Amino acid sequence: MVGFAESRKSLSFAAANTPLPVGLSSKRVVDIILATSGIIVLVPLLLLCFIACALSSSGPAVFRHKRVGFGGKQFDCFKFRTMVVDSEKCLRDYLVSNPEAHAEWAATRKLQFDPRVTAIGSIFRKTSLDELPQLFNVLKGDMSIVGPRPVTPEELVRYSTGVDAYLACRPGITGLWQVSGRSGTTYSKRVACDTFYARNWSMLLDAKIIIVTIPALLDSDNAY
Repeated sequence: MVGFAESRKSLSFAAANTPLPVGLSSKRVVDIILATSGIIVLVPLLLLCFIACALSSSGPAVFRHKRVGFGGKQFDCFKFRTMVVDSEKCLRDYLVSNPEAHAEWAATRKLQFDPRVTAIGSIFRKTSLDELPQLFNVLKGDMSIVGPRPVTPEELVRYSTGVDAYLACRPGITGLWQVSGRSGTTYSKRVACDTFYARNWSMLLDAKIIIVTIPALLDSDNAY
């Protein structure tokens, strides 16, 4: 609780000292162009994923979860649902009965074998198709095409001195961490990637990350 309170103080400090997000208007213009183009081109795939998700298990096809955005503002992050409806209870029960999984979750906030994930959800996660609805988050201004991985309020504690760098950006659909090993990397490396990105942003860096995103997505061994 103390760590979370400290992160909230840091959150407020960052919000007061970063009146505009990294990249300013030039990055926002590119985001709008790419998100709009992506939605138009991917309409058939979006519909197919929506139908597959709706038919594969009970519950809404599109899932909303609170994430922390620029300046500490929370927003609803859109994803195609990849988990069972009672996922939180399912996770609690699983971690209680599996000490090794509990240690893995505590260290990375991810599980290589996650009992909450549905069959179609596993495919979506390996291919990152579950994140396609975030194109609408980009249009809304909550996210960027490239940026730090969006985190929950509880995860801010893990960013420690890097929290200000995270809060100076709009979270991204892809980013430096996503193309640097994805789930195969440690959380500390994820924080380091996000911090480096915020402090060294350029349009060229964004372009490089976008270019290498597709090959990174094809490396499904490191996605779960």
